[in-house]
Amino acid sequence: MSNFRRVPVGIVGASGYGGVQLVRLLLEHPEVELVYLGGDGSAGKSFGELYPHLAHLVELQVEPVDPEVIAHRCEVVFLSLPNGLAWEIAPKLCAKGCKVLDLSADYRFNNLTTYTDWYGIKRSDGHIAATAVYGLPELYRDRIAEAQLIGCPGCYPTASLLALSPLLKQGLIVPASAIIDAKSGTSGGGRQGKVNLLLAEADNSLGAYGVVRHRHTPEIEQICSDLAGHEVTVQFTPHLVPMVRGILSTVYATLRDPGLVRDDLITIYNAFYRNAPWVKICESGIYPQTKWACGSNLCYIGVEVDPRTGRVIVMSAIDNLIKGQAGQAIQCLNLMMAWDETLGLPKLGFYP
Repeated sequence: MSNFRRVPVGIVGASGYGGVQLVRLLLEHPEVELVYLGGDGSAGKSFGELYPHLAHLVELQVEPVDPEVIAHRCEVVFLSLPNGLAWEIAPKLCAKGCKVLDLSADYRFNNLTTYTDWYGIKRSDGHIAATAVYGLPELYRDRIAEAQLIGCPGCYPTASLLALSPLLKQGLIVPASAIIDAKSGTSGGGRQGKVNLLLAEADNSLGAYGVVRHRHTPEIEQICSDLAGHEVTVQFTPHLVPMVRGILSTVYATLRDPGLVRDDLITIYNAFYRNAPWVKICESGIYPQTKWACGSNLCYIGVEVDPRTGRVIVMSAIDNLIKGQAGQAIQCLNLMMAWDETLGLPKLGFYP
């Protein structure tokens, strides 16, 4: 008789887009069993009522959020909640021995003052927040493997930081010159009804939002500063594109050595990400498209140099709901459990 035991996993906030992506991916993960779905707003409903296309596979009901019940049944808990709610639950789950992966912004910041300044929420969990590890595996793989609490990155920071990291870590650019121009599909705004996400508003239109004050800015700057070894400020502008999935982040920066050419940088990027199974560096002259990554946990990166301006241009494409959210959280879980980093994650997207 086999002694194989699947790890019991729960999701708090299962009704949103991040939650339903987690459900789909965890159902196909060979090492886990999904045993709990929680959300006060949908408590008492079957998950099939919320997402009828999954009714034949998911028989669980959405339950009230009770940390005692969750910790009794789950070894691992994903928190897929709006910003400002996870910090009230995570300390209780950690105290009970659960591994916790938070998909909101609550545990992404080393300094809670920065979080309060940008999110307007005062916190009293500093002792727990200090133990959280930023969940970008390509940068913090070893720390993630040892952590109990993970603050999973935002979708824009994931695409932007994967584009910027080799440049900052190797000291190849003037950090203050970095400009990030990023574009996202509408699913990045969540499942709640919002006027700007209505078909009549978003379709056939392209526009910037959150200019100079988007909440992902300090998150990007925190990691850039860590990579550069000193305080870094970046210019970040997000845009809404009339498509459902995908982020394309285009980064511009001034090279310290204007003699570097495209092939030099592609060699550097390939070396930097040589142990990163989910990052693919495009060949010379090939630039990534969001459709390539759609439905997968992959990040495609293209690199170009403009000798006229002395700037490097890096383009990064991901699926915002998978590598930018649920898939990356599972990638972190795989590291925490000492499993293969690619386990249970889609290696190919949907194309066309």
